[in-house]
Amino acid sequence: MPEITTIIILVISLIAVFIAFWIGSKVGASRKHNEWVNELPNHRKEAIMKSRAVLGGHFTENLAPYLPNFPYLPTECRFIGKPVDFIVFKGMDDKKIDEIAFVEVKSGNARLSPQEKNLKEAIEKKKVKFEEYRIPKELTKKDGVEFNEHGLLNDKRAVVGFFCEDCGRKIKHRGKCLPCNVKRKRDGR
Repeated sequence: MPEITTIIILVISLIAVFIAFWIGSKVGASRKHNEWVNELPNHRKEAIMKSRAVLGGHFTENLAPYLPNFPYLPTECRFIGKPVDFIVFKGMDDKKIDEIAFVEVKSGNARLSPQEKNLKEAIEKKKVKFEEYRIPKELTKKDGVEFNEHGLLNDKRAVVGFFCEDCGRKIKHRGKCLPCNVKRKRDGR
């Protein structure tokens, strides 16, 4: 008989522990939820303030060349945004560029980002060059290109390798040719 009593007491104790754990987890979750609900207005206010600061920074970056102490002429500044705010071509108004400056606009306690620091180091090490890129002539040729009666481009240099799914006409893409597409839309298919 004492063994059954011991077993019953153990089972009741285990059930009590599980109920206490369940109640504790529910109370803890409720407290955490209430804590978040109480903190939510502060988080929203903080997010709005950060957003305003970022927007204000972007606005002042674009406005910077027109501010009184800006060291360059606004007409010689070109806004880039990333990784640097402006590239200034000093002397461009006089059609004689004699200096190029990379300008990063900061306000308040803002610091250079790692990418901006890398750019600054590359410029200071004089790892800057001028490079000219020429577009391949095949891409800029105008011969063999004309417009048809519908105002569409006919490129006679293009390779015809597809056939219309409806009429079998040679076309330059997969699917249906223009007349078949027009007919299909007109017939409501």
